[in-house]
Amino acid sequence: MRHLTLLLRPLTSAHTYRRWAYLVIGGALLMPYAIAALVLATLITEHAPTLPTRPVHALTLTAALAAVAATAYLPGTRNAQTHLARALLRGPLTHTPRPNPTWRTSARTSLWLCLHMVTGMLVCLLTMTALTEAALLAVAPLTRDPSTAAQGPLTFMGQTTPTTTQRALGPLIGLALLAALVYTTALAGHLLTLAAPRLLGPSPAERLAAAQAHAHTLAERNRLARELHDSLGHALSVVTLQAATAARLIDTDPDFARQALTHIADQARTATADLDHALGILRENTPTPRTTPPDLTHLPHLAQATQHTGTDLTLHLTGDPARVPALLSRETYRISQEALTNALRHAPGQPLTLTLNITPTDLTLTITNPLPPTRTHRTPRQRGHHGITGMRERAHLLGGTLTARPHHGTWQLTCHLTWKEQP
Repeated sequence: MRHLTLLLRPLTSAHTYRRWAYLVIGGALLMPYAIAALVLATLITEHAPTLPTRPVHALTLTAALAAVAATAYLPGTRNAQTHLARALLRGPLTHTPRPNPTWRTSARTSLWLCLHMVTGMLVCLLTMTALTEAALLAVAPLTRDPSTAAQGPLTFMGQTTPTTTQRALGPLIGLALLAALVYTTALAGHLLTLAAPRLLGPSPAERLAAAQAHAHTLAERNRLARELHDSLGHALSVVTLQAATAARLIDTDPDFARQALTHIADQARTATADLDHALGILRENTPTPRTTPPDLTHLPHLAQATQHTGTDLTLHLTGDPARVPALLSRETYRISQEALTNALRHAPGQPLTLTLNITPTDLTLTITNPLPPTRTHRTPRQRGHHGITGMRERAHLLGGTLTARPHHGTWQLTCHLTWKEQP
C-alpha cells in the first residue's frame, strides 16, 4: 500500500502542477527569443541560399541562447527568477538573493535561464503533443471515420485504419499517455528543484557573509537585551523599594517620603532615557543614539539613588573614572547597576559595599553584602534569573573576568578588566 501511495503521489501532488506551470512559463518566455532567432535564420537563408541547413540552425540556436543568457545581467532578473522559483518550484531554495549580484551570480543565473526556458519549451511541446494525441484516442470509439484516430501526432494506431479493438483501447491508451506526461513533468520539475539552490541560491562566500551578518544581528540583540535588562530592571527595582518606603513613612516622615517620590521621578526619567537609547539603536533611520548611555562617571549618582531606597550603601572610589576607556566605562557601569539590582532583589535590607579601584591599565569592581540569615544562597540558574550570566558575558566580551560567590558569610561579586595604557 505504501509503495502504491508513493507511485501515485506525483499524480495527486500539488507540487507537480505548480512545477508544470513553472515549466510552461519558461517555455512561454523562450518564445520571443525563438521567434527572433527564426527571423535571423530566414534572413541568412534569403541572402545566402547555398549555406548548409545545419550550420544555420546551429547559429540560430546559439543566438537564441546567447540572448537568453544576456537577460540575466538585466537589473532585477535574478531577484524575479528566485521569487518565481520559490513560489512555484518550492523545494530547498529558501535564500533571498543579494540586492547587488556579482558577475559569478549573474553567470549562474544565465545558466539557470537557459535551463529553465529550454526545459520549459520541451515540456510545452510534449504537453501539446500528448494532449492532442490523448484527445484523439479518447474519441476513437465514438468517431464515425475510423481513420481519424490514426491522424494523431504520435500515431499509436499506426498508419492503417484501426480495428474495433484498437479503437476500444484508445481511451485507456490516452489515459496512460496523460499519466506519462504527468510523470515526465514531475521528474523535470524535481530535477529543476534540485538545481535551483546551486544556480539561484547563494554561493559559499554569500552564505558565509549571511552567517556573519546573522551572528552580528544576534550579538546586537543580546547586547540590547542586556541593556534593557540592566537599566530598566534596576530602575524598576529602585522605584518599587522607594515607593514602598514612601508609602510606609508618608505619615510619620513626610519629608523623607517627599524625597523618595522625587527620586522615583528621577529614576523614571533615567529609565526613559535608557529606553530611548536602546530603541534609537533599533531604528534604521537613526544613525546615532539620541542620548549618551551612562558610564562610571555616573556611579556616585547610582549609589545615591540606591541609598534613597533605604539601603545602607557605602561607596569606595579610587582613581579617575574619566580615564577608563569609554566602552569599558559604560559596560562596567551596567555591571554595577545589575549587581546592585540583584542585591536589592535577593538581599533586601542588607548593607552594601561598592568598591571601585582604577589604575592606568585596569579596574577592579567589588560589590559585597551579607547573605540573608533566613535564606540559603542558590545559584542564578536555580533561581531562574539571568543577571549574573549577563554580567559574566559582558566581562568576557571585554576580555575580563567576573566571579560571584559566597565568601565568609557574604555574597561577593568581583569584576576585573584590563586595557592598554593610554598615551
